[in-house]
Amino acid sequence: MPFDLFLPPLLTDDLPGVGGRIKVEPEDFEVEEIPSYEPLGHGEHLFLWVQKVGVGPEFFARTIAQRLNVPVNSVGVAGLKDRHAISRQWVSVPQGAEPNLHKLDGDGITLLRHTRNQNKLKTGHSRGNRFRVLIRDADPAKAEALAAVLARLRVLGMPNYYGPQRFGRGGGTVDLGFQCLAGTQSKRIRPFVYKFALSAVQSLLFNDYLGRRVQDGLYRTVLPGDVMMKWPFGGLFVTDDVAVEQARFDAKEIVTGGPMFGTHTFAAAKGAAEREAVVLADHKLSAKSFANFGKLMGGTRRHNLIYLDDLEATWESAGLRLAFSLPSGCYATVLLREVMKTNPDANDE
Repeated sequence: MPFDLFLPPLLTDDLPGVGGRIKVEPEDFEVEEIPSYEPLGHGEHLFLWVQKVGVGPEFFARTIAQRLNVPVNSVGVAGLKDRHAISRQWVSVPQGAEPNLHKLDGDGITLLRHTRNQNKLKTGHSRGNRFRVLIRDADPAKAEALAAVLARLRVLGMPNYYGPQRFGRGGGTVDLGFQCLAGTQSKRIRPFVYKFALSAVQSLLFNDYLGRRVQDGLYRTVLPGDVMMKWPFGGLFVTDDVAVEQARFDAKEIVTGGPMFGTHTFAAAKGAAEREAVVLADHKLSAKSFANFGKLMGGTRRHNLIYLDDLEATWESAGLRLAFSLPSGCYATVLLREVMKTNPDANDE
C-alpha cells in the first residue's frame, strides 16, 4: 500500500504539530452525546442521563441491566463511549426499573437526571458528540503553526477517516474481517464480533480510498461520476456536470461521498468508479466479494470530509484545550493527529 491505512495521509502534513499526550487523566477527555431528539417527558421508557468514568463500553449496558434488574437487551444506547474519558449520554430502560434507580450510582457510573419517552433508545439515535480534550505537554512554541492547522481544517474540512482504534490492537480486528470475508477464519466467533470484523474491512477500504484522494490532490476536487452527498445530511446523486457540482461543493452545500463497499453501495460512474475499482483490486477483492454476506455487507456511502464549525483551541497551564463537535461515526483521534502530528491512539497502549 502507498501509505499506512491505519494512519492515512494528513491534510496538514506540511505543518508541525504541538505533540503532547491525551487521556493522562479521565477529565482530560470529555465526551457529551448530542441526541437526535429530546425525550418527550412521558411514555413507557425511562431515559437516564448518565455520566460514566472508567467503564468499558463492552460492559456498560450489562452493568446498567444488573443494577436495575432488567434484561440487558432492554437497555438502549445510541452509541458506545470511550473507557478513558468522562462521558455523558442517554440510556433507556423499561419504566419498571424506576424503583431501582437508587442502585445505579457507583464504580464510575452516576445518574444525573431522568425523564420518560415513548420509544426505546436505539443505536444511531444521536447527531454526534461534543468533545473537550486537553493535550498535556503540548508545545506552546508551535502556537503559530497550530493556528494555521486549525484555519485550514475550518476552511477545507477534516478528512473523515476511521481512527486506528476501529481496526483493533495491531490491526487484529480488520485481519479477522479479511479472514471472515475469505471464509478462512479458523474458529467460530460470536455474531457481534463477526459483524464488527466485517465492518472493519469496509472501514479500512474507505480509509484507503480517501487517503488516495488526499495523496493525489483530489480531496476537494469533484470528479466525473463522483457520488455527491448533501451536507450535513440528505440525498445522494451521481455527478453529471462537474462544474456545477464543484461550485456547490465549494459553497459547502454538498460533499463527495466515499464507498463503504458492499452489495448495495450507491454506485459511482466514469472515472470515480474506476478509482474505486482499483482500491478493491489492490486488496484482491471485487464487488462480487460481498455477495454472500447479505445485510452484514449491504454497503453505503460516507462523507469524505466533515466541517468543524465550532472548533476552538485555548492554551492552559497544563497544555492545549480543544473543544469541538463531530457527527456520529466520526473520530476525534483523526482531528488530534492533525493537531499533534503523533498517533493519539498510541497513548492508550
